[in-house]
Amino acid sequence: MNRRQFLGTSAAVTGGLALPQSLSANLIAGKAEHVISIWLGGGMGQIDTFDPKRRGDPKAGKPGAYYDPIDTAVPGVQVCEHLAKLAPLMDRVTAVRTVHHNVIDEHAAATNRMHTGRPISGTIRYPSIGSIISHERGAVAEDAPPYVLIGYPNVTRGPGFLGAQDSYLYLTDTSRGPAGLSRPPGISTNRQARREQFLSALQASSDPTEDKRLKSYDAAIEQSLKLSGPEFNRVFNLDSEPADLRNQYGGEFGQRCLLSRRLVERGVRFIEVSHNLNFMNGTGWDAHKEGILLQHELIKELDRAMAALINDLSAKNLLDKTLIMVTTEFGRPPEFDSGGGRGHQGSAFTCVLAGGGLNHCGAWGQTDDLSKKKLADPVSVPDFFATVCAAVGVDYRKNLYAGDRPVPITDQGTPIAKLFS
Repeated sequence: MNRRQFLGTSAAVTGGLALPQSLSANLIAGKAEHVISIWLGGGMGQIDTFDPKRRGDPKAGKPGAYYDPIDTAVPGVQVCEHLAKLAPLMDRVTAVRTVHHNVIDEHAAATNRMHTGRPISGTIRYPSIGSIISHERGAVAEDAPPYVLIGYPNVTRGPGFLGAQDSYLYLTDTSRGPAGLSRPPGISTNRQARREQFLSALQASSDPTEDKRLKSYDAAIEQSLKLSGPEFNRVFNLDSEPADLRNQYGGEFGQRCLLSRRLVERGVRFIEVSHNLNFMNGTGWDAHKEGILLQHELIKELDRAMAALINDLSAKNLLDKTLIMVTTEFGRPPEFDSGGGRGHQGSAFTCVLAGGGLNHCGAWGQTDDLSKKKLADPVSVPDFFATVCAAVGVDYRKNLYAGDRPVPITDQGTPIAKLFS
């Protein structure tokens, strides 16, 4: 047994982790092939969306929901009135209402927690859930990238210690593909071929290296060259979609969701779609004070695009193969601030799963009468990540390695078993 194997085995035993799949009959594994992750930057208020409670009154200082609830396709499960398109689809959705963590003071730290599943560390840079799944499963198709970010690049979305080959390809404008994959004007096919030959010659003349960083960059360069040019970039041509379908998805955020479906068809494993890059209500989902006045516009935009995505994937027989996840930094308390908005809450908030071949139940977990405290079935962030990993066949109990240091993939998370029964 070498040092790495010894450390991995020791970590599994002393940390109470399960043994590898070959030694454990209890490992949960789904059959989804893709993940579309919708990120709601700012902190979606669960009490105003997927976990509605009694109506409050900001003027009177009465805690409670900002909107009325409506029934859904699942008896006993209600959502906010502005989720009217998703309501009849909730039998294909599970709102996980008892997600929790203790990071509520800083958006950046909470964003990191909800992408890596861990606290920020001064000694190690952890990979994002997108990079983890890309690392473990790779792209579905050989001529597609494993991980695409439709939003602004950020270290929290990155590969951490895994290296550049497990990072993302990103774009912010759905009217064209990633600039880095498009040849500059004047670079013909022959000229590009000569450049690649020159690069190959330089690489061949260099001494072999075991430096992980250099090997990672070489792998990233190879992937970029494979994806450059017109063939892969056709996936970004949304004009080829029927006009009525594009209209169902709605505005720019909806078009990002439509693009995510096209990327799934192309063979991308993990796609993150950022919502509200243009801050339509001035504050995004960070609905302090007057920011809450137009919160309903955000909710309706999410409702329209997500319902269209579910229906579109279903029509193309891709819904069971594609897990949709909706995450955000934290939730919102039932109390109103001095301007009628809400602060931050990490004690209980909602993340959402849809499709992916899961046994959906509309909602999982129970909170109190103001959606402030967990009453039943708490789900930690590692538990939520373990559920996502299990859905796409990633062993959530195994270790990755930062050098020789074993790092459990989901920080000892346990999937929501009922969603797989």
